[in-house]
Amino acid sequence: MSATLSLDQARRIALAAQGLHKGRPAGPVTARTVGRTFARLQLVQIDSVNVLVRSHFLPFYSRLGDYDRDILQRMSASHPRRMLEYWAHEASYIRPEHYQDLLPWQKRSWVGASRLDPGIRADVAARILAALARSRPMTASELTARLGHVEEKQSDNWGWNWNAVKRVLEDLFEEGLVSAASRTGQFERRYALTSKVLPYRASEVREVDPTAALQRLTDAAALAHGIGSIRCFADYFRTPVKATAQAVEHLVQQGRLEPVKVAGWGRDVFRHVEATLPRRATGRALLSPFDSLVFERRRLWELFGFHYRIEIYTPEPKRRFGYYVLPFLLRDRIVARVDLKADRAGGRLLVRSAFAEPDAPLDTAVELAAELKLMAQWLGLPEVEVGQAGDLAASLSQELARL
Repeated sequence: MSATLSLDQARRIALAAQGLHKGRPAGPVTARTVGRTFARLQLVQIDSVNVLVRSHFLPFYSRLGDYDRDILQRMSASHPRRMLEYWAHEASYIRPEHYQDLLPWQKRSWVGASRLDPGIRADVAARILAALARSRPMTASELTARLGHVEEKQSDNWGWNWNAVKRVLEDLFEEGLVSAASRTGQFERRYALTSKVLPYRASEVREVDPTAALQRLTDAAALAHGIGSIRCFADYFRTPVKATAQAVEHLVQQGRLEPVKVAGWGRDVFRHVEATLPRRATGRALLSPFDSLVFERRRLWELFGFHYRIEIYTPEPKRRFGYYVLPFLLRDRIVARVDLKADRAGGRLLVRSAFAEPDAPLDTAVELAAELKLMAQWLGLPEVEVGQAGDLAASLSQELARL
């Protein structure tokens, strides 16, 4: 018979799997500590929005506190790389061992040159590959100049007005022929042949069996979840749900996953055999809108009773909570949300709105104030300034004044 877990137990399993169940390290955070955290998460989503800080920096801060962001730069841009860029949940940093397994399952042709004339596409691709074979990594604009490519600027906004070089580069990226060697200060990819980026020799690249690859990806997704449904596991690396269901069945047969029941969940749930159940959760963290704990919204609601949506693309008059809203995790509940902005010129962390959840504990403002103060220090911002929007704003401002 399947084991039955309470909702509290399921929450603690999920938090432990994501490294959010306990306080942060007391001492300095080393590159090895960051690497272990990344290995636990399996992937970190990338996003260009920089209103607070680039999103891939935040999951490590949430779990480790003050750390040197240059560590991630070295992990992703210095050989041998411990982080590779590829499509996963979305554009993501992934563990290198997942790269070959993801190739047969990531089909993002809509991003690249699918609407480009095949002859033009083939010609541009050949010229790109030849240029990258004999040069340092280059951005799309640098490659455009190197190839002497000229075309009329598009006005239909398709492909973000990318030219043919950028579109073909994205095709080659999706196919696995080129990769990102690093990023510029403006967050542009510097492209290189994948063989020059991999942390292992090109001769070690192998053809993978797609079925076995998906089983490995599903196992990794389930380990990062601790507990979840087939749809949760499929969402992590954005793999097809039906194929992921077959992978889950295989992993159950292999003893890697076990079916369980969770009070209040009306769907099949599986627990990874390596998942731990801590006696209690004592962590505290502000979570990126792109944090892997909040990827799958139905799971977020079932675990925490927290309804969440990113309102970046919502017109401002229709936003309910704000532009860049971070959930606030306290112990084993998500108890508040804050809309944050880094005013780098003014040296301020701006809290543009602060809202408490209906069942927020009495110490929410105290704990959130302390967390905001720590985040401001990590970002090099001397002040935290709270606006008036939100039912938590006044008490939060009072608590910050005491710090």
